[in-house]
Amino acid sequence: MSCYPAIEPYAQHRLAVLSPHELYIEESGNPEGVPVVFLHGGPGAGCEAGHRQFFNPQKYRIILFDQRGCGRSTPHAELSENTTWALVEDIEAIRAFLQIDSWLVFGGSWGSTLALVYAQAYPQHVLGMVLRGIFLARERDVAWFYQQGCSRLFPDYWADFIAPVPLSERQDMVAAYYRLLTSSDENTRLQAAKAWSIWEGRTANLKTNPQVLAHFSDPQAALSIARIECHYFQHQSFLQGRAILDNMHKITHIPAYIVHGRYDVICPVEQALLLHQHWPGSELNIMPASGHSAMEPEIQRMLVSVTDRFVSEVRP
Repeated sequence: MSCYPAIEPYAQHRLAVLSPHELYIEESGNPEGVPVVFLHGGPGAGCEAGHRQFFNPQKYRIILFDQRGCGRSTPHAELSENTTWALVEDIEAIRAFLQIDSWLVFGGSWGSTLALVYAQAYPQHVLGMVLRGIFLARERDVAWFYQQGCSRLFPDYWADFIAPVPLSERQDMVAAYYRLLTSSDENTRLQAAKAWSIWEGRTANLKTNPQVLAHFSDPQAALSIARIECHYFQHQSFLQGRAILDNMHKITHIPAYIVHGRYDVICPVEQALLLHQHWPGSELNIMPASGHSAMEPEIQRMLVSVTDRFVSEVRP
């Protein structure tokens, strides 16, 4: 099966967290099913309707939410009080708000980072994990995509990415973009946001997917993706001294399924292999004809397969 049929939420919520932020939360599927929380990528990308379709709606209580500053959460593209640890506490606040004891944690790309940090902070509330497109948020992982590495695979797309940045500032692209994306000039912010986001959208699939690129090109989405991603990477994802791999001993008892595209150029597959090596009980699935995006057909099929297996094999 590729994905389950499209469904609509049966409940939608607004949850005020640390000011000025208010989160959008939705529930779909079976209210009596196994709870699963979906952690989207970016940071700053927001949830989409298709994200509900990775789960059997008869067996799962599907919880989606937009992280601070993106999607339907407000204020849009807001950087204040927006950190990894704030997001971890938001997840825990949502769990308490929905009166859930423990749940499956599903995260892709940045969502995999956030899932791992959340699980290490609150392992007692995690039934299992499904992780796609592993991003360990190390300095080398950011530099690969935003400084040197992926640039050699897509020199034409890279030329468009660096175009807004003066030649004298290109030795630190994240810092240069941070200056542009926090400019007081609205047009400067928007033009930089589109260039940043389009670079990601063009490289997300094995072959550039027009639907994915259209999403990343949308000005509203581009602004939150670019501003929030750059904000996080400018601050080392707020993970200094608390590296994910150094804390893996806290969660190695949790069942985990890892899904990663062989030709993922945003988050190279060595990150998935390294995580698996630190997590002996995890299952690693490398998709032989896929890039980074969850929209890749064989990644979609594998994600549905592992969520089906989890709900049949693991009970709360």
